[in-house]
Amino acid sequence: MKKIFISAAILLFLSISCTKLDDEIFDNIPADKYPENDIQAKLMVVPTYGVLQYMLDDGNNNDGGCWWYAQEVTSDEMTAPTRKTDWDDGGKWRALHKHTWDKNTETINRMWALFYRGVVEANDVIEYLMPGAGNPDVAATIAQMKTMRAYYYYLLIDNYGDVPYVTSFANAPVMPVKETRLNIYNSLIEDIEKNLPLIPTATSKTTVGKGMAFSLLAKLYLNAEVYSGTAQWAKAEAYCDSVINLGLYSLESDVLAPFITVNENSPENIFTIPFDEDNFQHFNLHMRTLHYTSQLTFAMTLKPWNGFAVMEAHFNTYDDIDKRQSYFLVGQQYDINGVELHDDGAGGALLVFDPHIPALQMDASFTDVEVRMSGARIVKFEVKRGATIDLSNDYPIFRYADILLMKAEAMIRQGQNGDFYVNEIRSRAGVPDLSGVNLDMLLEERGREMFWEAHRRQDLIRFGEYNKAWWEKPATLPDRNIFPIPQWAIDANPNLGN
Repeated sequence: MKKIFISAAILLFLSISCTKLDDEIFDNIPADKYPENDIQAKLMVVPTYGVLQYMLDDGNNNDGGCWWYAQEVTSDEMTAPTRKTDWDDGGKWRALHKHTWDKNTETINRMWALFYRGVVEANDVIEYLMPGAGNPDVAATIAQMKTMRAYYYYLLIDNYGDVPYVTSFANAPVMPVKETRLNIYNSLIEDIEKNLPLIPTATSKTTVGKGMAFSLLAKLYLNAEVYSGTAQWAKAEAYCDSVINLGLYSLESDVLAPFITVNENSPENIFTIPFDEDNFQHFNLHMRTLHYTSQLTFAMTLKPWNGFAVMEAHFNTYDDIDKRQSYFLVGQQYDINGVELHDDGAGGALLVFDPHIPALQMDASFTDVEVRMSGARIVKFEVKRGATIDLSNDYPIFRYADILLMKAEAMIRQGQNGDFYVNEIRSRAGVPDLSGVNLDMLLEERGREMFWEAHRRQDLIRFGEYNKAWWEKPATLPDRNIFPIPQWAIDANPNLGN
C-alpha cells in the first residue's frame, strides 16, 4: 500500500488543530484485503462522526463548538444577557444577539474550522475505502461517509454561502477557491440521492441510515429557495413522506421524552449526537443557563454559570396550558427536597426566576435581583439528579416532530392545508387544534416546538424574518443572513477573500 503524509499547507485553511500532521496514513484498503480489515474500516468512520461532539462546545468549555450558539444566540428565542461583569466576555454574546459580528468573532471562526474538519475526515475515509467499493459493506460505508460529508457542507452553505468545495483528501488543493452556494447545493443533492440505494434502512440514531439521509434531503429542499433561488416545496414534502413512510419513527406521548437523560431509544429521534458525561462529553448547555444556586435543585456536583435565558417575547408565545412550558424554570425555585431557595448574591432574597429581562446589558444601575434572576431558564433537556458539567442526553439533529412540521410547511407553501400535521404536535402539547394554519402560525409553532434545538436562525431566514428588529436588536440588512469567512482563513488563503 502506498503511504501518504498530510500536508500542513493543504490543511492550513481548515485549521484542523486536532489532526497530527506527522501521522502516517494509508490511502486505501485493497479490495482483496477488505474482509480482514472490516473492523479497521468501521473504526475509520469514528472521527467523521466524532466531529459532532464539538457542535455545542469545543472541548474546553469555552464556547468554541459554536454551531449551536450561531443558530440560537442570533435568533429571537434566546439570549445571553450581560449580568454586570458576568457574561460580558468581550461583548461576543452581544455581537451575536445584535447581529454586529465580524470576521474575527469567535463563534464564526471556530464553526468554520469545525465543519471543514468533518469534511476532511469524511474525504479521508472515502478515498481509503474506495478501492474496495465492490464489496457491499464497503459501498454502504462509502455512501454513509458521502452523506456525512454532505451534512457538513450543508452546514457550510447554510452559514457561509459560497465556500470551497473539496471532495478529495490526498489531492486536496493547497489554496482552494470558493464555489457558489448554488453549485454546492446541486452537488449535495446529486451526491446524496445517488447514494441513497446503498444506505441501510437502519434503526441506529448515531450513524447514517435512510432516515437521516431523507431528513437531510428534506432540509436541503425546504431551504432550496435560500440556497439556489428556486423553491422546491414538493420535493421537500416528498422526502418528509419518505421519513414518515419508513415506519421507524413516531411522536413520544410526553413532550419531554425525546430529551431525557436515557433517550437513545426514543422513537422520535432520527439522528443524534450521542453525548455521554464520561465518554462523549461537551454537552453543557445546562451549565450556561441555570443559576448558581440551581446546583441545589438538581443536587449537581458543581455550580452552574447563570447565563442564557429565553427571551420574554418567545416565552409568552406558549399558552398557560401548553405542556411545553415544562421546558422552562420560572417563579420560586426549590432545592431537591422542596425547600425554598435563596440567593446569597442578592442579599439572601428568595430565588425567583422572572421571565422579564430588563436589558441585554445589565450594569451596576440594575438591582442584584434583576441581574441575577431575570429570564426563564431552560431545562428542555433533563438535568438528572447529581448532574456534572456534562450531560448524557443525546442531542437530536433530526427529530420526527420537525419532519411533521416541515411537511406542514411544504404543504402550506403549495396552497394545501397542513393543519393535520401541526395539530399532531399541538395535541401532544395539550393545546387546542388550529384551523387554517398559515405561514405565520406555522413559524410560531416551530418556535415553540423546536426551541433550543438550533433550528431558529435557519427558520427565520427562510420565512424572511431574520432581518427584522426584535428585543435589543435593530433591523439589519440581508448580508447578515450569512456569516463572513474568518479573517484567519482569508489570511492563510487569499482566494477565500474574493
